[in-house]
Amino acid sequence: MKFTVAHLLDQLPAADALPVAKLEKALGLSLKPDKSQLRIALEGLSRLGVLVETEDGIQRRQDDTLIEARLRCSSKGFCFALREDGGEDIYIRDHQLNHAWNGDRVLVRITREGGRRRSPEGGVQCILERATTHLLAQVEQQDDRILAVPLDDRLLTSVELPASDAGYLDPEKQSVVEVLLDRYPVAQFPPLGHVERRLPINGGEEADLDLLLTKHGLRQRAAAPRSSLKAPVEKDRTDLTALPTLVLSGWSGADAPILPAISLEDGDEGPRLWIHVPAVAERFTPGGSLDLWLREQGESICLGRRWLPLLSQALSRAAAFKPGETQAAVSVGLRCNPEGELIDYRFALSSIQLDAVVDGGALQALAERKPKARTIPAALKPIKDQLPLLERLLEITALLRQRRLERGSLELDLPRPSLDSLADLCVPAPEERRQGWMVQLPEHHPTALLRELLILANRALGAHLSALGLPALFAVNPPADGSEINEVAKAALGLDIPVELSDDGNAPAPGDLAATFAATDRSRVLQRQLSEVIPPVQLSTSAEAHVLAAEPAAYAPWCLPSLHYADLWNQQLLVLLLTEGKDRPSVRHKTRVDLASASCHGTIDWPLLTPTQLAELHQARSDSMLQRLSGRARFAAEVEADLLAMAQARAAEPLVGQTLTGVISGVQSYGFFVEIPPSQVEGLVHVSSLKDDWYEYRSRQNRLVGRKNRRTYMLGDQVEVQIQNVDALRHQIDLAVLLPEGDEESGEDGED
Repeated sequence: MKFTVAHLLDQLPAADALPVAKLEKALGLSLKPDKSQLRIALEGLSRLGVLVETEDGIQRRQDDTLIEARLRCSSKGFCFALREDGGEDIYIRDHQLNHAWNGDRVLVRITREGGRRRSPEGGVQCILERATTHLLAQVEQQDDRILAVPLDDRLLTSVELPASDAGYLDPEKQSVVEVLLDRYPVAQFPPLGHVERRLPINGGEEADLDLLLTKHGLRQRAAAPRSSLKAPVEKDRTDLTALPTLVLSGWSGADAPILPAISLEDGDEGPRLWIHVPAVAERFTPGGSLDLWLREQGESICLGRRWLPLLSQALSRAAAFKPGETQAAVSVGLRCNPEGELIDYRFALSSIQLDAVVDGGALQALAERKPKARTIPAALKPIKDQLPLLERLLEITALLRQRRLERGSLELDLPRPSLDSLADLCVPAPEERRQGWMVQLPEHHPTALLRELLILANRALGAHLSALGLPALFAVNPPADGSEINEVAKAALGLDIPVELSDDGNAPAPGDLAATFAATDRSRVLQRQLSEVIPPVQLSTSAEAHVLAAEPAAYAPWCLPSLHYADLWNQQLLVLLLTEGKDRPSVRHKTRVDLASASCHGTIDWPLLTPTQLAELHQARSDSMLQRLSGRARFAAEVEADLLAMAQARAAEPLVGQTLTGVISGVQSYGFFVEIPPSQVEGLVHVSSLKDDWYEYRSRQNRLVGRKNRRTYMLGDQVEVQIQNVDALRHQIDLAVLLPEGDEESGEDGED
């Protein structure tokens, strides 16, 4: 079909009925077979009680018992529906899946309410959108049937192939195949598909990347629509070309996102820090074909040495900052007091001229340079005129970071491993938009400087758009749950880590807890435990606190429009405000307000935009768009996590049979995980391989304890392990622990 159920439902108004003819037009259906499929879908959804068909057309039935969710399954067959509204996960038994697969968007009806220690149970009523349209698999023969067995063991099914695909059987398992789905399972009939092509398992780095792109459906992305780009209007732009301007660049991969530029302007009221964001939103029509395509892409995705960019090539080339050239930008001038508090801001459509791009090598040379040295290192000579600006930026960002950490923002020493194939993936984004903590970085790292400046700019726009009541996309990050932080503290106490609790027995703030962990020999594993209970950053239509940015009220990201569509949306809104916002009630009023600064807050009692503009903005900023962007952010994170796991597994392959020292990074009833430096690859020692004793799992103490010899395997312990097997495609590493030689009964005391 040319549409999904989710796409169909998105076209229906909240209250009114929509004629079928208009629905066909909205879905772009012109051929008779497509319209026939729509009629079948409408009838099926009506029978399910999702839709109601009246004389006026199709209307969505309001049913609070149907819950939108995304299905998550484990390799063991346990499935949960993760609610879109953030409510409690719903357990779905296998006979209630109704052919839904892992990752599918579904409508679920609760069949049994949850209890104190039991999740609610439910059944899938309707599949809104399939997550899997093709898959990587190995071809097997069962009797006279040719089957594709998915590599992803969370897909709890096999796909039936035509007999002609028997040629792809590979008893040696040196290859996998890409399978395109021709029919999803229905009633008693299994899913059908066909092999598109064969892919080698051990073909090198490029072949691994091909496997990754194929697995996630990124090998053939939809091309950007043909669209003539508009030139930003030059009239009324603020000329900032005289200011010394730098780009702080931590990325070097092909098609890497465009980063903002930075200037510093001295004035009578003190220095003003300028953040210049590439003018992207002015170059196309909001709501047009290019805008809708960008909305579908949602995110740029890092593939290590290169990127899958959000922007089209033409748009990226037009908006990019180039040294020595005058470029259009959307800028904000920020002023802070000596304590690092934001006291004033002003937005502007501007023109800038980039003087230099500063990379990590130059900043490292600056860090190593002696304070009063007369000679300039070779790495700094191309930017010698900008050194005073850089040194002042280092002072400013150090103060901003200090203030952010004092207010509860969390940094953890959990960098990604430095593997050559990861390249740009080792460098954190200038602004953390997924997890609720930041990677701790050296103060001279380009990202360390840029992140503090962008946080300040995003806080300014959040305050501005929230005060003006405009439909922005806000990023929110709530505080961590105190009970979960307490559990992490208890785990640390069980490992004899001296955690100071408050008088009422509660753990300290996450930042203080991280500092305590950093001073121990179990720092990394404990900080990982802490990271897992920190709430992620999420998009929202309402302004709320953003703990990671130390922002209590409103945070609207807009500085990275080539990395996230949400930033591009907010830039569109800001440009609309600056170019078409009403700065007075009517033309008869001579007094205007300044819509570019906070001075207008509380003085406006008239609509800033026309009713048509506001209606279009609110209609576009729908729940479905929010879910789409959140889903694309999760998808990008999954792709990048897969790339990391693949690189780590490949680094472990040459080590098979070798004995290495690792650290126990997780303990479960079925065994314990060991992280092996320097690649930080994680493998499993299965409890069944521990032949010297019968081991009991003690969850509260994060350890396995031998019944007879009392030997313990505890979180953070160093152990000698041998790598036995590496499955790079499934990211599975099998380990065997080496017992102390000649002392089978020795081991640490296993007292509680």
